[in-house]
Amino acid sequence: MSDETKNPAQSTDSAATDEMNLAEASGQCSEGQTEIDLLRDQLKAKEEEAKNNYERFLRQSADLDNFKKRASRDREDAIRFANEALVKELLPVVDNLERAVAHAKGGGNGESVVEGVEMILKGLFDALAKHGVVQIAAVGQPFNPQLHEAMAQVESPGHEPNTVLAEHQKGYLLKDRLLRPSLVTVVKALKSNEKKNQNGPVENSPTDD
Repeated sequence: MSDETKNPAQSTDSAATDEMNLAEASGQCSEGQTEIDLLRDQLKAKEEEAKNNYERFLRQSADLDNFKKRASRDREDAIRFANEALVKELLPVVDNLERAVAHAKGGGNGESVVEGVEMILKGLFDALAKHGVVQIAAVGQPFNPQLHEAMAQVESPGHEPNTVLAEHQKGYLLKDRLLRPSLVTVVKALKSNEKKNQNGPVENSPTDD
C-alpha cells in the first residue's frame, strides 16, 4: 500500500504528535533560556557584590594605613614631649632662681639669699612631687639594699648596727621605681676587746710552786 492510500486518521495523529513534540521542544527551550537568564542575573549580581566588597576593602585598607600613620606620629610626639608637664612645673622655679641670683648680684644680704634659695628648693621639690618624684628616707633608717648604697661602714656605740648613720647623696623614687639609690654610711657591729677569761680564775704557771 502506498503513502497516498494511508488512513487519514493516522496522518492526523502523526501531525498532532509532531505539533506536540514541537511545542514540548519549544517549552524546553524556553525553560532553558529562562534558566540561563536567571544564572546570568545571578552572575551579574555576584560580580557587583564582589566589586563593592573590593572597593570596601580598599577603603578600609586606606583607613587602616592612615590610622597607623597617625598612631606613629602620636607615639613620636608622646616620646618627644613626655616631659612637657614637668618642664612647665619647673619654669616658675627657674624664674625664682633667676630672681634670687639677680638679687644676690645686686648686693642683697646673705640671709635673704639663703631664704630665697630655700624657697626655690621647696618649689622644686613640690614640682617633682606632683609628678611622683619623692626622696628616699635614709638617715636613722635600717639599711635597705634596694634603696640605699653603702659607701662606708663605721662603728657607732650610740646606734644599732645596720642603721644608716649619714647620707652623702639623696636617693629618689619615681612612684614605685628607683631613680637612684641613696649613698650612705652604715653602722657596723662593735668589735669586742674583752678577753674570754678576763674574770675567770688565774691559772698557775708550770714554774709556780
